[in-house]
Amino acid sequence: MATSAAELRGSHFRKAATPNTGNLGKQSTSNMQDLLDCPVCFTMMYPPIFQCPNGHTLCSQCRARVKNCCPICRGELGNIRCLALEKIAESIELPCMYQSAGCCDIFPYYSKPQHEENCKYRPYNCPYAGAECSVTGDISLLIKHLKNDHKVDMHDGCTFNHRYVKSDAGEIDNATWMLTVFNCFGRQFCLHFETFFIGMSPVYMAFLRFMGTEDEAREFSYSIEVGGNGRKLTWQGVPRSIRDSHQKVRDSQDGLIIQRNLALFFSGGDRQELKLKVSGRIWKEQ
Repeated sequence: MATSAAELRGSHFRKAATPNTGNLGKQSTSNMQDLLDCPVCFTMMYPPIFQCPNGHTLCSQCRARVKNCCPICRGELGNIRCLALEKIAESIELPCMYQSAGCCDIFPYYSKPQHEENCKYRPYNCPYAGAECSVTGDISLLIKHLKNDHKVDMHDGCTFNHRYVKSDAGEIDNATWMLTVFNCFGRQFCLHFETFFIGMSPVYMAFLRFMGTEDEAREFSYSIEVGGNGRKLTWQGVPRSIRDSHQKVRDSQDGLIIQRNLALFFSGGDRQELKLKVSGRIWKEQ
């Protein structure tokens, strides 16, 4: 059932005030929303929307999967755009899909996906990289999850000083070694230290991720220093948001990378055991 302007003003939902939301339109009805649901994947369709000669519609992604055969009437799809339905979508406004989490904005149909990609109420994925963890939620839930389920070490303070020791330095298993969470400036930061391959070369990498949005992450900087045996390497950068996956950050090499031979040199001794000191600090930009 359509919602009147008066009812909307009296509700807890509001029009999004950001410039990219376009002109205000009428609230969509559930029937209109049903028309814009793809009959194959059951998600909302966005241009280009295709139709068969009998008027059955589907999204562009599913059109490629059904091999030019209409999933409703089995007729040939062809290359017909449903321009009328694309035009109808321009008049529809919908609430953010994260309204149950607290987002009260309403967006024009075509602006909704862009907002939801960056919505501050969008749940975060678990930042733990040592397993395929499917847990999602807000930051407070993830903090409890990391502590109770992954047994991650939690520390207060904006400086850190750790020593990483591995008896068999020749073992490279593409696995995360360590995740430590720091509570600093009332926010949480994830320190990763791990081993993996770049090409055929084994390396160690230390980097920091911020438990919050990308914009919030830019308010902070950090430095990491890795060394031993009288030598050290230093890295300074901006923490990446946990919106970016652990693998994305690692693959971008956005952190301190130490070649294995250098790491073993830092360790001293017979170069059979890895002993690295990892220290650093986090600060807030003015």
